Amino acid sequence: QVQLVESGGGLVQAGGSLRLSCAASGRTFSRSAMGWFRQAPGKEREFVATTTWVGGNTYYADYTDSVKTRFTILRDAKNAVHLQMNSLKPEDTAVYYCAAGDRNTNSHNNSEYDYWGQGTQVTVSS
Repeated sequence: QVQLVESGGGLVQAGGSLRLSCAASGRTFSRSAMGWFRQAPGKEREFVATTTWVGGNTYYADYTDSVKTRFTILRDAKNAVHLQMNSLKPEDTAVYYCAAGDRNTNSHNNSEYDYWGQGTQVTVSS
């Protein structure tokens, strides 16, 4: 019964911003990993960012190099994860997927996650 519901995708011009959100239901993920992956046309699914629980309400955030100065991954108290995307570039165009794990994984491998959202399209025009 676990579901991840995504929102926030859309079409923006280069340099613009979007905020993706993913709301989880069916279980609490406060002590396990939640993150984001993306897949561009003709390419493999790529790690973007993840959050790993380290105690209390504190999480360790990790990013792929191409986004780490522009994107911010956020956890909140409503069993949700967000991705604030600033200074968007055309190469960020992809379907973005929310992912969550039963375990507190720090993996960049999509096979280590147990639940997935439906995907939301992000298109950045030049």
